[in-house]
Amino acid sequence: MSDPVGKLPSELDQLPDRDTEETAEWAASLDAVAQAAGTRRAEYLLRRTLQHAEAAGLALPKLLETDYVNTIPTAAEPEFPGDEAMEAKITAWNRWNAAAMVTRGSKYGVGGHIATFASAAWLYETGFQHFFRGKETDGSGDQLYIQGHASPGIYARAFLDGRISEQQLDNFRQESGGNGLPSYPHPRRLPWLWEFPTVSMGLGPLSAIYQARFNRYLQNRNIKDTAGSHVWAFLGDGEMDEPESTAALALASREQLDNLTFVINCNLQRLDGPVRANFRVVQELEAQFRGAGWNVIKTLWGSAWDELFQLDTTGALVRRLREVPDAQFQTYATRDVAYIRRHFFGVNAELVQLAGVLSDAKIAECFHTSRGGHEPRKVYAAYKAALEHKGAPTVILAQTVKGYTLGAGFESKNANHQMKKLTIDEFKSMRDKLGLPIPDSAFEGGQVPYGHPGANSPEVRYLNERRAALGGPAPARKVHHVALPAPADRSFAPLIKGSGKQEMATTMAFVRLVKDLMRDKETGKRWVPIVPDEARTFGMESLFPSAGIYSPLGQTYEPVDRDQLMYYKEAKDGQILNEGITEAGAMADFIAACTSYATHGEPMIPFYIFYSMFGWQRTADQMWQLADQLGKGFIVGATAGRTTLTGEGLQHADGHSHLIASTNPASLNYDPAFAYEIAVIVKDGLRRMYGETPEDVFYYLTVYNEPKVQPAMPEGVEEGILKGLYRFNQASDLENAPAADSPKIQLMASGTAIHWILEAQKLLAAEWNVAADVWSATSWGELRRDALECDEALLRGEVRTPYVTRALEGAAGPVLAVSDWMRQVPDQISQWVEQDYTSLGTDGFGLSDTREGARRHFGVDPQSIVVAALAQLARRGEVPASAVKEARERYGL
Repeated sequence: MSDPVGKLPSELDQLPDRDTEETAEWAASLDAVAQAAGTRRAEYLLRRTLQHAEAAGLALPKLLETDYVNTIPTAAEPEFPGDEAMEAKITAWNRWNAAAMVTRGSKYGVGGHIATFASAAWLYETGFQHFFRGKETDGSGDQLYIQGHASPGIYARAFLDGRISEQQLDNFRQESGGNGLPSYPHPRRLPWLWEFPTVSMGLGPLSAIYQARFNRYLQNRNIKDTAGSHVWAFLGDGEMDEPESTAALALASREQLDNLTFVINCNLQRLDGPVRANFRVVQELEAQFRGAGWNVIKTLWGSAWDELFQLDTTGALVRRLREVPDAQFQTYATRDVAYIRRHFFGVNAELVQLAGVLSDAKIAECFHTSRGGHEPRKVYAAYKAALEHKGAPTVILAQTVKGYTLGAGFESKNANHQMKKLTIDEFKSMRDKLGLPIPDSAFEGGQVPYGHPGANSPEVRYLNERRAALGGPAPARKVHHVALPAPADRSFAPLIKGSGKQEMATTMAFVRLVKDLMRDKETGKRWVPIVPDEARTFGMESLFPSAGIYSPLGQTYEPVDRDQLMYYKEAKDGQILNEGITEAGAMADFIAACTSYATHGEPMIPFYIFYSMFGWQRTADQMWQLADQLGKGFIVGATAGRTTLTGEGLQHADGHSHLIASTNPASLNYDPAFAYEIAVIVKDGLRRMYGETPEDVFYYLTVYNEPKVQPAMPEGVEEGILKGLYRFNQASDLENAPAADSPKIQLMASGTAIHWILEAQKLLAAEWNVAADVWSATSWGELRRDALECDEALLRGEVRTPYVTRALEGAAGPVLAVSDWMRQVPDQISQWVEQDYTSLGTDGFGLSDTREGARRHFGVDPQSIVVAALAQLARRGEVPASAVKEARERYGL
């Protein structure tokens, strides 16, 4: 048999054919089917053969896309174990109260969303009744990532089970007076209910993957048995456009996270219109997930479609469903039957014949409302199949109608995401459709009533019995506080005593400290080092052989550096999470570890270390997610500052992360100059986050890659280190101290800039007879936070003096603040400094150069500091103006 004309080369051409005659016979058989029965029959046989091969475990490439039909046929659906009629009543009450809550709140202009939960109600209810494990059982229960816009439905269910009052429903989106409900899932605002903040779209799916992965991490490290925990992420099809939504799909399949299920509500609409107007989002998502190695279950059509598929003996209906774009199908959902007969079925004779035996009522039911996501039996079948599938995560693509049961004015309308209320007549129509016993008299005064069947009603008893069987209420967040013992002082001692004559960068000082803390018998195993493929940059390779890099497969190969002391060691119980080049993934890991104290009752101590330029600037939204989720841990911006990373230039030069970090109320931001400051900060951070009275905060530390001699800690500076400012030395301490009556100035710096002002201090004394005291500003942000609290106290009639004001009280001369950050960072405290205040910083874009060249460019090198100090004193008349000009010329500025 000759090859077809124009045949493209294939990878099979590289494999020897041991039986060319047999191969030709297979090809000839296919040709014969195509000629005798048509190409569609040949395509069908090939696809069935591939499906059979996949089921048999043959190593063949998988089909990326299957027909636009349900994965689980009706005949294969398992028996539904619940009382379907009772669950329909419960769902009806929840639909009603969700819509009533948003509508009642609309008179205050606070907004809300109705259509999302209306479409997804059965996706949630089926899970709550039969699958989602609560916290009141062995293990940690399930983790539920609720779609943010569906929150009214979750509040409605909590109202039905008695956890939320009618007053709270009326305070939806009105929190400032207390006893209110946040608009979306926010653990910080409603910490007993919500576990995960999800409305910053895209972060929920990313976090769910890493949460499932962290569950396995805890299991493999023998810290917590999480085998019974399943992660459920409820997502919108529009949300899947966010790059974070699909960023870690390969990780989930690579690590075989069968403890994870995505449920994507495919109502085909996003905020403004169709998700894929000219295409089919379900098919696109199926290909994307199957290509990434996920198990895909499509739950598209309701039982009303069964008759249509049974009549489709030629496959014409299935082919037509694959042709129609989503936007057109949404149009079918809102048009009359005549339109559907003409535009859907009227395209060919086979479909016209099929439609001829269908009643108008059947066509209307199929195209207007019958979707798989609206039928508990089909949803149950999908969830059960997802839990039973092993070796890969599962995604359920459930098709629904956005605004389902809210009436023709809502269902499948492009604008329904922005529609915030129903009229009284629409509510009455909805009541009749749902069969709720709410009399017309309940609407008197134009107010929509809430509905509740009663605490002892069959519905509430059934609901509570189902939840009791599954381990208690859900969603729920429970914290069982476990105070961690303080590590032994010996871990901190090397940094406290200094490095002697040896030079050491503060990045290395931090890594050495953590390495010692990881050896602590009590808490060492709870440290979780997280790094996005830059461990060697930060000197962390020494942790590889001792702590190991986490891999659920262990090490299935011999590493190329196995004969070296610090070889690349992967282990199933490895402690380090080396995430590859993904800051977003590393942050998702960090969040899961930071909140393990609540999710699993196991406090972990994560530190995430990264190039400081690629932290807050790149993943600040996740930092807010971390704060919302009440996470605790250490974020470490290494190679910090705009001038310390020689040669890297603009894209690596961070001069602004502290400014971004200062916007987050939960972040305690420190820029330590010396190793002993790091020791004091970390020790106190462990106390504040993991001690007897833990705080819901996290730490941001910036450390540098510039080797310097690390001094021993002076006496009595601990309070200043933690509050953000202390005097490191005085001009009188210098070997050649200026005269007592010489002009005076206070030099203040953070981080590596302390070394510039120490040199400037000497120059000022030796060459200009100026006495400069040196202050270490460990945290501009904490100084500002304290000052703001003092200002707020003043409004309450309480007089308090900010720490920075008290610390500088009596300090002679003006203040010059210097840092390797833009001037806005030290300028945060200027209004509470009583002395004349000015600053130097690294405003503008970074550049490639030596450290000295970059600092001279930005005007923050020691000589530039001297000139700036003299200029300040000259303005006060304490040195002659000519001294400024002379200094500029002397230093070549």
